[in-house]
Amino acid sequence: MWDKTKILIVDDEETLRLLLRHELEQCGFDIDEAESGEIAIEKLQKNHFNVVLLDIRMPGMDGMEVLRNVRQNNLADKVIMLTGVDEMKIARDSLTLGANDFLTKPYDIKTLLACINRVLKE
Repeated sequence: MWDKTKILIVDDEETLRLLLRHELEQCGFDIDEAESGEIAIEKLQKNHFNVVLLDIRMPGMDGMEVLRNVRQNNLADKVIMLTGVDEMKIARDSLTLGANDFLTKPYDIKTLLACINRVLKE
């Protein structure tokens, strides 16, 4: 199942994007990345992604705005929000807006893989 799963990583932290890309590619996922909400929307309009890993706090268009756009325009199947510990209310609000799940940073790769696998089965 995973060999065809396309994931878009959206985070303004380059180190985190590169680490996630490396880890997820090792698991057989097809990965792309975006360093901003605006770039994420451009990529989502051009390509289909099964899962979007979406940081909430980014300069410019934040993760909640990207999530609204994704859901209004049906741009991706599943969205997992990535959030800091101090953003739990926002993370819960993201579920109301259509996110499939959220993870609190820092998280480990096993937790992320379990979350991706779970939302793909929904």
